[in-house]
Amino acid sequence: MKTLLAEIRPAIMATLVLAVVTGGVYPLIVTGLAQTFFKDKAHGSLITNHAGVIIGSTLIGQNFIGERYFHLRPSAAGNGYDAASSGGSNLGPTSQKLHDAIKERITVYRTLNNIETSVPIPADAVTASGSGLDPHISPRNASLQAPRIAKACNLRLGKVKELIRANTEQPDLGILGDARVNVLKLNMALDDVERVFQLVSPIPE
Repeated sequence: MKTLLAEIRPAIMATLVLAVVTGGVYPLIVTGLAQTFFKDKAHGSLITNHAGVIIGSTLIGQNFIGERYFHLRPSAAGNGYDAASSGGSNLGPTSQKLHDAIKERITVYRTLNNIETSVPIPADAVTASGSGLDPHISPRNASLQAPRIAKACNLRLGKVKELIRANTEQPDLGILGDARVNVLKLNMALDDVERVFQLVSPIPE
């Protein structure tokens, strides 16, 4: 019995120590560091409007519709940008279903944005991301949507393109990834410009 207890005691003590360290001390340290140095990211990189109401996250896209907003790329996550159903379509490059879907999306994209058939369509405008939650589009995609936005919002095309440039994020460290535009931030900036425009515009008689 003594031999058995001598064998069990170290195992019990090791279990208790590891439980305290990995289940208590380590999480507290990591949480403290995250709250101190990365508070915004630790809380989900949330975005609030002028009233302080949370309207989204810079990390998760939203399914914008209508002519006056920039649109994100297609999504295979649930009914579109459903964080609970994150994932891709799992359709490979040889899939006829994928080819047909892309062909249809190109037609819709051209029609919606009044783009001639000779103009190449960016891949991100007609293909979904692996997660289905990508909040970004390419600057080229945004630029092709700009004329539609300018017309729908009664803004100068140059002003809309200026907003795109202002909300374009460069590659990480200058070399990792591609330039990208966060659509939620861009649409919020668009709303701000429209709000100011309405305030300074003369009231019709």
